[in-house]
Amino acid sequence: MNSRQPIPVVVLAGFLGSGKTTVLNHLLAGRGGTRIGVVVNDFGSIEIDAMSVAGQVGDSMVSLGGGCLCCAVDGSELDAYLEKLSAPVHRIDVIVIEASGLAEPQEMIRMLMASENPAIRYGGLVQVVDAAEFDATRAVHPETDRHLAVADLVVLNKTDRVDPGERARIETELAALCAPGTPVVGADHGRIDPELLFDRRPWTETRGQLSFEDLLAEADGHDHCTHAHAAYESTEFASDQALSPRRFIDFLDRRPAGLYRIKGFVWFGVPGHEEKYEVHAVGRFLRFAPQPWGRGEARLTQLVLIGSGTDGEGLVRELEACREQAPQNASPESMWGVLRYVAVPRPAADPGAEAEAETGPGAEAGPEPGFGAGAL
Repeated sequence: MNSRQPIPVVVLAGFLGSGKTTVLNHLLAGRGGTRIGVVVNDFGSIEIDAMSVAGQVGDSMVSLGGGCLCCAVDGSELDAYLEKLSAPVHRIDVIVIEASGLAEPQEMIRMLMASENPAIRYGGLVQVVDAAEFDATRAVHPETDRHLAVADLVVLNKTDRVDPGERARIETELAALCAPGTPVVGADHGRIDPELLFDRRPWTETRGQLSFEDLLAEADGHDHCTHAHAAYESTEFASDQALSPRRFIDFLDRRPAGLYRIKGFVWFGVPGHEEKYEVHAVGRFLRFAPQPWGRGEARLTQLVLIGSGTDGEGLVRELEACREQAPQNASPESMWGVLRYVAVPRPAADPGAEAEAETGPGAEAGPEPGFGAGAL
């Protein structure tokens, strides 16, 4: 990941006992060369979760004890921790906040969106659900429904503890409780593929501070990165022809429920918006980031789509239908759907371009929108 780009901050939420720490530990164990900063927000003064991940991330973990992170008055404490983790000296690629089981995800999202730290950006809400205790949890914590409604990706954990019929019933209820199109990933013992949330980088340097992978490899003698990957398919799409922004947003709106992640670069070629647009989607969370082309870099679109039970050939056909033969004739207004999900003003091509970006449709892009549907 480009260290000059804002670091994504992913919120990992779920009620007590749902398996958040297990999911986090699995992400840490299978992160490859990706440097993960962790904020553990335990409820209470004894930080059990912090102790369970201590030693895996060294100085890149900070912990908040004595209460819910979301209960902070102004978020300044969280800002201080995020400022520490986002310091260039740590070279962090992604930050994961493990929320207290009693936290309000909406408040945590609000605090992240209100942060004035240019080195970070909100990266989505992952809600962990205990399949074995789903009904009991909703009975005790009716706010579960509200939390699910704002999730970008739901991890249905402990699926090994329910039979297929019960799992199907829970998945049907989750589909009704979540925003349309929110993916639900089944897991047992918190095992999900880290690639669903972030890119794993190959190790290119001697490991030191973040060296827990070495201990795991010595203990088990195999690569943890391959545990969950077999459950997902990866589809690649490339085009040297520009894509229609309107048709591409429509494709994102209609994406199948099993499509968990989309990443890559898109070329729209619309007048005034000729730069390349990095696209990052986790579940229904979506962000575009305009970037300048490199000297001599070919204008093209390159995408990777990761999902389960998806029709790869069908996805490619739909993306091919997004191609635009004459992007130079498209109106600037055709980019409004894309600009909704641009978190920062795009690079100014002329003196008025930055002002246009700041006051245009993307100016109010926040955590609510998903795949163009006003949805982490």
